[in-house]
Amino acid sequence: MDLNKVSLIGRLTRDPETRTTPQNVNVVSFGLATNLIWTDQSGNRQEKVEYHNLVAWRKLADICSQYLHKGDRIYLEGRLETRSWEDQNGAKHSRTEIVAQNMIMLDTKGGNNSNRPSAPVDSTPREEEINVEEIPF
Repeated sequence: MDLNKVSLIGRLTRDPETRTTPQNVNVVSFGLATNLIWTDQSGNRQEKVEYHNLVAWRKLADICSQYLHKGDRIYLEGRLETRSWEDQNGAKHSRTEIVAQNMIMLDTKGGNNSNRPSAPVDSTPREEEINVEEIPF
């Protein structure tokens, strides 16, 4: 059995960028930063930031584009996927992304912002997994 699963908690580094494929499927891409903080042997506080590229498709893309903004803190589950392509000059490129499968909004930067739509967030721990297709909006 193989497993390709990623779980992250972090903050968005930019607003989601929305696109539509030629097949009329919505897709968003955005960045997420995660921090690792520790104390070294000398007692000094150390911090390392990792930056992740994320992609969400279909209904989850719609939700992300509507409710997420730079600085928001989210929990995200997904899988790793690497894309490869060749540019017009023949140079080869590759990019590893996290394809989002589930997302939970943990908080919003700045608290109550009347210009942004508010989404109900249930912080009650659940034992069952939430399927994006079952979200009514």
